[in-house]
This record gives sequence, structure tokens and C-alpha cells, in this order.
Amino acid sequence: MTSLELAEKLKLQFPALISAPAEFRGEITVQLSEPSQVAEVCRFAKQSLQFDYLVDLSSVDNYGDEPRWVLVYELYGLEHRCHLRLKISLSEEAGELPTVSDVWRTANWHEREIYDMMGIRFSGHPDLRRILMWEGYPHYPLRKDFPLAGKQTDLPDVAFTNPAPLEGGPFVTVAGGSDTLAREPRARGELTP
Repeated sequence: MTSLELAEKLKLQFPALISAPAEFRGEITVQLSEPSQVAEVCRFAKQSLQFDYLVDLSSVDNYGDEPRWVLVYELYGLEHRCHLRLKISLSEEAGELPTVSDVWRTANWHEREIYDMMGIRFSGHPDLRRILMWEGYPHYPLRKDFPLAGKQTDLPDVAFTNPAPLEGGPFVTVAGGSDTLAREPRARGELTP
């Protein structure tokens, strides 16, 4: 059985929810039109189509467009060795969809990371808390409206209260330069005029 055939079976099971499979460079993608049904669709994909491994769950911020978010579920079947990509568009107003951590345990960490970095919530998640940033941090750093220089904070007990400077830092390359050595940040202190 191929990825395309498995995607067509998913479309047959959920004709009103799943788009026709799209193929690009040998990869098959289907779109789910109703985010509230993601757990049901994923459960069917795992139990009936043997997509027993959630390879990745990622999110895309389409800041300025609606729907703002796109969530991408990368599925794989260890037995049949087929991949399937499931995409879901989510409006900023909704900002939440059901967890699939009860379908694939690995979704637990993926969903926590998306919550922590983008602010998208997963209803029914057993432990939805920050995984990279500290508890109480008021921002979502991977959103496109988050400034590259960071944001100031007046939170007590926070190590840094000013944005970290990017200009001239130890890992910032110098634009231009006569050769690779002049652009290399680690060699900056060792260069002699």
C-alpha cells in the first residue's frame, strides 16, 4: 500500500473533513478542514491505517493572514513505511485544538513546545506547561510579531531584564569583509591589523 492509497482511505472515512490528497515531490499531504476533529482523524490514522509513529508536529505563523496558524502533523507507519502529512489551519481567535497525546505519546512534548513558543493551546493535554521558557514568561518567542531583539520584562527573579544585544555578539558574523577569516566571529579577537 502506498501513501497515496492510505490518504485516499482517510478521505473515504472522513469525506467532509479531509481534502483530496496532494502530491509534491513524492510527499502526500491532506488538509483537515475542522480542527476540532483532529483527535478523531488521528486516532483512525493510527488504528486503521497503521500510522503508528508521529514523527513531528510543527506550527507555522502566517502573521497578518487569516487563518493565522497552520499545524503540520508528520505521520509514519513503521510496518508499511509510508509517510503522510496532515495540515490543519487554525484561526487566531480559536487558538486551541484537541490534543493527540492520547493517540501518540510523543505528541505530549511536541504540543508543549508549540504552546510554549507559539501560544497555541491543546485542550485535554495532560500537562500543558512551558517546556523551554520559564513559567510566567508572558510572551511567545517564535511568533512573527515577537521582535528579534527580544522584549523587556519587569518580572521579578528573571535573570535578564533587558533585551540581549545581537549587534557585535560573539556569534554574529560581520557582513562583507575581505575574506572568510574576517567574517568569522570566533577569530575576531585574534585578528591583528
